[in-house]
Amino acid sequence: MEFFNALDVDKEFATVKALSKVSISVKEQSIFGLLGPNGAGKTTLIRIINQITAPDSGEIFLEGRKMRAADVARIGYLPEERGLYKKMKIGEQAIYLAQLKGLTKKESIQNLKYWFKRFEITDWWNKKIEELSKGMQQKVQFITTVVHQPKLLIFDEPFSGFDPINTNLMKREILKLRDEGATIIFSTHNMGSVEELCDHIALINKSEKIVDGPTAEIREKYKQNIFEVKYRGDFEKVNKALGIKIKVLEHNESRKENRLRIQHLNGNSNNDLIQTILPVAEIISFEEIIPGMNDVFITAVEESNKSK
Repeated sequence: MEFFNALDVDKEFATVKALSKVSISVKEQSIFGLLGPNGAGKTTLIRIINQITAPDSGEIFLEGRKMRAADVARIGYLPEERGLYKKMKIGEQAIYLAQLKGLTKKESIQNLKYWFKRFEITDWWNKKIEELSKGMQQKVQFITTVVHQPKLLIFDEPFSGFDPINTNLMKREILKLRDEGATIIFSTHNMGSVEELCDHIALINKSEKIVDGPTAEIREKYKQNIFEVKYRGDFEKVNKALGIKIKVLEHNESRKENRLRIQHLNGNSNNDLIQTILPVAEIISFEEIIPGMNDVFITAVEESNKSK
């Protein structure tokens, strides 16, 4: 079931086109990756979803109907620009922000105590924000984003300022929130996190959507018939057998085994490639290299820029 839709969203600032007929569709209880280079239009779309700014044209739908002003209370938004009051005590500030999202003071304290305990930060309650590191401040802001149990969560660079341990903690929490019923839009430049977390992605470049689809399918689409072969045998014989239809990209030798990274240029079956090598070497392993999201990102953006 589709939980959220943006349809043909256009936005222009003075002479700068921020979004050009951008449409995305986010399924319920999924993690949707909204990707793109700096200045591509991602943050503009996020601000439109949060009703911070309005589109010039196009429509935003939540659960099959046009979004209304009251729907903002059902959204949890963690912006890339952090905005906590540094001189205010953490507990007081968290209660204030929770009440802005519609919780009573009693509900705010109850929910916040749960999250502070979950993150093992109960002793921070009476500290000031300025006493915390950037990463610790980020934890507090994450809590204030999710404290009202929103149905739609939007995270813009949520791992900024975190060390690897706390990054993994946040990833686990994001997955748990999804499993508990939240629908999540996730914007980041960390492509490794996209592969780990996102069910579906859309890539925006220079105001236009250039890639859209399930993460696994997109990685498959951008594969380039590259394989890694580990073998025992003589490289010269293997290289000669490969001929001109198979390009050697990388070759390493060791006592136990040799390793080749090759590109199959004519698109024949994998079995044909194996049969080419078998007469002259013992194959230990054979693996097709599926591009990571980082490679997909770079390739898609470069292709888009060449076409403009």
